[in-house]
Amino acid sequence: MKTELEERTKKFAVQVVKTVANFPKTADGQVIGRQLLKAGTSIGANYREANRAESRMDFIHKIGIAEKEAAETIYWLEICQECKLGAREVIDSLHKEAGELLAILITIGRKTKSSR
Repeated sequence: MKTELEERTKKFAVQVVKTVANFPKTADGQVIGRQLLKAGTSIGANYREANRAESRMDFIHKIGIAEKEAAETIYWLEICQECKLGAREVIDSLHKEAGELLAILITIGRKTKSSR
């Protein structure tokens, strides 16, 4: 069964893919696009893995990876903003969503760690 957050992270990944597809085919567009693509699509993949974890510690570890990917995605989106890569409204929207996803993942990780 898919969770609401699984669906949300998948929609985010799809938007990242569509956004990067429109980046210029220059060296900077391709390098930054590749990094954003890898990090932005990894959030949901790692969250899904966490939901299928074999133990509580495995869940905590995988949620931590999803958190790191979300933080990295925010970094690459900030680079896009400063270098004016991509449509500003789209990049700003992705940045906002990545921040919200990171906050949710941090909360999940903290609550899981503290519930013993």
